[in-house]
Amino acid sequence: MKIVNARIIVCSPGRNFVTLKIETDEGIYGLGDGTLNGRELAVASYLTDHVLPCLIGRDPFQTEDIWQYLYRGAYWRRGPVTMAAIAAVDMALWDIKGKALGTPVYNLLGGRSRDGVLVYAHAHGADIEEALDDVGKHLEMGYLAIRVQSGIPGVASTYGVPTSNRPYEPAERGLPSESRWSTEDYLRHVPKLFERVRNQFGEQVALLHDCHHRLTPIEAARLGKDLEPFRLFWMEDPLPAELQEGFALIRQHTTTPIATGEVLNSIWDAQELISCQWIDYIRMTLVHSGGFTHLKKIADYAALYHVRTGCHGATDLSPVTMAGALHFGLAINNFGIQEHMPHTAETDLVFPHSYHFEAGYMYPGDAPGLGVDIDEKLASTFPYHRAYLPVNRKMDGTLFNW
Repeated sequence: MKIVNARIIVCSPGRNFVTLKIETDEGIYGLGDGTLNGRELAVASYLTDHVLPCLIGRDPFQTEDIWQYLYRGAYWRRGPVTMAAIAAVDMALWDIKGKALGTPVYNLLGGRSRDGVLVYAHAHGADIEEALDDVGKHLEMGYLAIRVQSGIPGVASTYGVPTSNRPYEPAERGLPSESRWSTEDYLRHVPKLFERVRNQFGEQVALLHDCHHRLTPIEAARLGKDLEPFRLFWMEDPLPAELQEGFALIRQHTTTPIATGEVLNSIWDAQELISCQWIDYIRMTLVHSGGFTHLKKIADYAALYHVRTGCHGATDLSPVTMAGALHFGLAINNFGIQEHMPHTAETDLVFPHSYHFEAGYMYPGDAPGLGVDIDEKLASTFPYHRAYLPVNRKMDGTLFNW
């Protein structure tokens, strides 16, 4: 079997997606996701101009060698654009391999390690009362784990909380918007939120919270300590991970579990976080971390240090990545939990898939390969729209982490 064609499909059924389709001389094709939120066309160009010509004539079963060729052979390594492009190729090759062998990808990763993939939903509200209502709605839908965010008094716009009744989607068409932020108001508010959630819904529901890189180590330590009575499943991204030693200070002061890594791209980015056991969950995702070939190495390395996975799964990942994440989560031993944000109806129509949600878990289905396809004719009716993530500033105007 040889690769005879490879091309990029960029579409925007509610938000932008970059999809790679690799075709073989035996009529089997595979799909990969190369979406990088707010920088989609950079990945599309990297693939079209630099990667795809190098794939023609290669054996799609040589996933390890092709991965190393695209990583080591480029000389300029790592980074979100490069790793998303490599991931798109890697996903498509594993999809081809599964289809050619007539088996779902999870069987190529070691087979089932569990019955289903535990997922968590997003609950939010403009204030605590609205957030509580949304938690209740998600419990009724069958979710067993819920991330909770709410608006903060005195702060006009808050991460994780939509400004309308629509589902939360941070990518905005047009140029970036700017919001203002108060760490002090946030630190006062969040413990009150989780006290109310626990009092109303009890101990059984797993609760998560995302700080979205907005704290210093000592601020994160304080918040983790304040949240200990409410026994969170995790506190996510308390601070940017560039200075990994910062997580050591958090660890010294709180037993609240820590998750991070959705903006990391390689095993080297997370080496100290994992080996020093400064985190409990690594959130690196299939599309931004080089695909199955590399993420499997990261998970195996993390398992040596009792670190579990909690892969990013927001709507900035297409159903191709969602399907891949479920195959991955079903197979590896040290799986922790999988983020789940349902896509729009338009996205689901463009990307028909075999995965489904039931009673707190998701299942990838048993279709050969990834079990997801793309309706190219329908995709063409949703053209690309320029979109950006917001920009965040402190109350005094200082540019800050969004």
